[in-house]
Amino acid sequence: MIKVQAIAESINIMGKRSGNAMKERNPGPIQEMAKEEAAAGASYLDLNIGPARKDGTELMPWVVETVEAVTPVPLCLDTTNTAAMAAGFAALKNKQAAIMNSISAQPERMEKLIPVAAEAGCNVIALLWGPDGMPRDSNERAAMAVDLMMALAEAGIPNEKMLFDPIGTPITLGADQINSGLEFMSMLQEIAPGAGSTVGLSNVSNGVAEHLRKYLDRTYLIMLMKYGITTAIVNSYDAELMAICKGERQELVEMVHGMMDGTDPDPAALSGTALEHYKTYKVLSGQNVFSESWLEL
Repeated sequence: MIKVQAIAESINIMGKRSGNAMKERNPGPIQEMAKEEAAAGASYLDLNIGPARKDGTELMPWVVETVEAVTPVPLCLDTTNTAAMAAGFAALKNKQAAIMNSISAQPERMEKLIPVAAEAGCNVIALLWGPDGMPRDSNERAAMAVDLMMALAEAGIPNEKMLFDPIGTPITLGADQINSGLEFMSMLQEIAPGAGSTVGLSNVSNGVAEHLRKYLDRTYLIMLMKYGITTAIVNSYDAELMAICKGERQELVEMVHGMMDGTDPDPAALSGTALEHYKTYKVLSGQNVFSESWLEL
């Protein structure tokens, strides 16, 4: 049985409920959401304040303290503002179990954030995004991973504290980058033995009609599980997605992994959730062209 630790993504400056609460410094809705995500089985709670250019160094510690007051679930601090990240880690009680989201392969972020992560002793999401942006293929991802791993190791951060993120890309842009990310995942243990991994699942469904996104996120998670994904950034309010994380959908996992090995079931014999995963896998793997009617075809 394969299990994946869920990093719950909903406490986010862009979310209506949490975003308004952050702007108003109203702890109530954020604490409610933290309890809901913990009850859903999240292993970590992602606190995403975005760039927070004006007030990030004050907002991040406030969100950290607000959430730590109601749940012992470890936190994942998420911001592009390096000063806000440092302020958040200074406020954290449970530093060593926390995750820094993220250090990309960009010199200025590495320079500012690696010392903060090393001092905190936290886990680090090593984001495979370089000075020129998105890597073109699995080899560029591997090269970036080596650069990040060496820089982190030099600061005393062990592989076991690293979570490599190959970056999920929207299916609306085609399946090539999704396949490159999976190919990188198959190489990860050779590159960084003992390291973990993560992906923001909702990136793959970005730009797709809201009611359809969950199907893509769920199947994409199962595909990543074949290559040993250890954590995933998820919508913890999707009970079916959380069931997959908890290892409760073994028959669906085995079906999709069989398809990845070239053994397709007879679609005429499938129905319900199995048929949804079958059709969604065909699209995510690039075997069928994506359109928003993929589940009806």
